[in-house]
Amino acid sequence: MNYKKSHFEIHSRFRNGIFLLSIILFAALIAYYFYPKSFSQQYSFAELTSFQQQIDSLKSIAEQQKKQYRLQPFNPNFISDHKGYTLGLSTSELDRLHAYRNDNKWINSIADFKKVTQVSDSVLSVISPLFKFPAWTKKSNKEGTRKYAKKKFPIKSYDQKKDLNTVSREELEQSIGLPDFVADRIIKYRNSIGGFTLDIQLEDVYGLYDNQKDKILSMFTVKTPKKIKKINVNTASVNELVEIPYFDFEMALDIKEFIEDNGNILNFNELEEIEGFSLKKIDRIKLYLTLN
Repeated sequence: MNYKKSHFEIHSRFRNGIFLLSIILFAALIAYYFYPKSFSQQYSFAELTSFQQQIDSLKSIAEQQKKQYRLQPFNPNFISDHKGYTLGLSTSELDRLHAYRNDNKWINSIADFKKVTQVSDSVLSVISPLFKFPAWTKKSNKEGTRKYAKKKFPIKSYDQKKDLNTVSREELEQSIGLPDFVADRIIKYRNSIGGFTLDIQLEDVYGLYDNQKDKILSMFTVKTPKKIKKINVNTASVNELVEIPYFDFEMALDIKEFIEDNGNILNFNELEEIEGFSLKKIDRIKLYLTLN
């Protein structure tokens, strides 16, 4: 009996060959997808690493240039260790500077800085344009600066001086040489407080320079002082405090509130704790106040 064989039937030898070929193809596919890809990734990673290093290097250079560009003028008396390192100073040069400053001595010129630190001329030429000294040192370091002797006024005894409470504006202009508006301010202020009690009250005249005040007091003094009835700051009313030339209404209120909150004032210096109160005029204020 004859059986028809299917055309799909394969001999065992061919099946083994096909199976082996399948394994080879599968291995080739694995090699294609994994090995070349791994090599490509490895190569790309190395290239990116090199590129990143170049970027970091450029950033570092740019940052240094940026810091140098932002370097501002400074006072060489206050150079820290870090700033000295940035400026290119050696450790020994910084030590000499700090030792000099620890003796409470000051660098007032480029020549002083070189003498103290013994820095090289090459470094000094780079950093010295950045030195910033106080204005008064520049004036004192100018060559050929003239020294003017302090003007002396004639010394008069008490009997020879005229009364500051009776002097006229014209007399101040002629004998002292004051501008008319300054002389007028002195007279107006004297009238506003009812007359001077002490010479020190000239300090309260606006626009009066020290040399003008000294010249006035060399020829005039208070001979008929105004009599002031002092009031007790701890018991005075707001209205009484306002009568004092140095207090306005708000300050009078602040003083009363301070006493209510803290008790009686035992020392005039306590008034400084009040916001807005200055002890600069306390010598004149004491002419009108007492503590008991």
